[in-house]
Amino acid sequence: MTDSNPTPTDDVLHRFMLEKAGVRGVLVRLGHSWREIASRNDYPDALRDTLGQAVAASALLTGNIKFEGALSLEFKSQGAVRLLFAECTDKGRLRGLARFDAEAIGDAVRLGGMDEDMLAITVGSAERGRYQGVVDLADKPSIGAALEGYFERSEQLPAYIVLAADGDRAVGLMLQPVPGEGGHDAAAEDADAWHRVGTLTATLGTDEMLSSDPSDLLYRLYHEETVRLYDPRPLAFGCTCSRERVEGMLRALGHHEVREALDERGGTIEVTCEFCATRYEFDRVDAERLFVDGDVPPANHTLQ
Repeated sequence: MTDSNPTPTDDVLHRFMLEKAGVRGVLVRLGHSWREIASRNDYPDALRDTLGQAVAASALLTGNIKFEGALSLEFKSQGAVRLLFAECTDKGRLRGLARFDAEAIGDAVRLGGMDEDMLAITVGSAERGRYQGVVDLADKPSIGAALEGYFERSEQLPAYIVLAADGDRAVGLMLQPVPGEGGHDAAAEDADAWHRVGTLTATLGTDEMLSSDPSDLLYRLYHEETVRLYDPRPLAFGCTCSRERVEGMLRALGHHEVREALDERGGTIEVTCEFCATRYEFDRVDAERLFVDGDVPPANHTLQ
């Protein structure tokens, strides 16, 4: 029988359970949404793929938590990669960007290596409060390995995280053992379960991740562990910028600075969102109104 409503294979988040092993998982596969993000800048291939992994990871981390607002991964450095930012909202909207030194960046991208390098996970919203955790990058060769260390340290819960990306797709896979529910602890009854799942996961190659249908991939890897696949959650490119947020950014600059910018730019300020390229224009009347009412949270934009 042909399914008239086939499950999409791109731009989806799948939660699943390996019932025999007592392991929960999340699989993210991005297609159009990732290509939309990658097309916003002419990134070197290695940096593009690293950004794709970060975007997939930001979606992965939303798979097993409840939150309102957004979850972001943000890397800052004085090295060749100055900024790497990826975000997934509670509505499944994705965005991301990278800033880099074109002359210093090479054929490979390494996050970490300088004392001031930092990778942070931020969850929540300005309205309801945010939580931020810092990911240790020391001796971690990849975003996945760094995040595994973060879960081990902060939650005392191990994780396997595998990420892959190219110019067409970005894919992420995360697995964690499930603490016992109702007194049942699968890990205690099957001491080899977590190691067995790790061994199976280690056989997964980049090409296989990027080319495989999500359900086919999971069943091929873990069919002996009894895979229960839940309904997919759709994902899409989406920016949280708005005129109100740009107004907040201008207020943060200050009344005097905004007036000077208007004088320098012939009476009009144009602000361009770095994520989606939406342009917002403000004339002198608009600018004066900014400093009458209350404050608005700022966003990432370029003032032109």
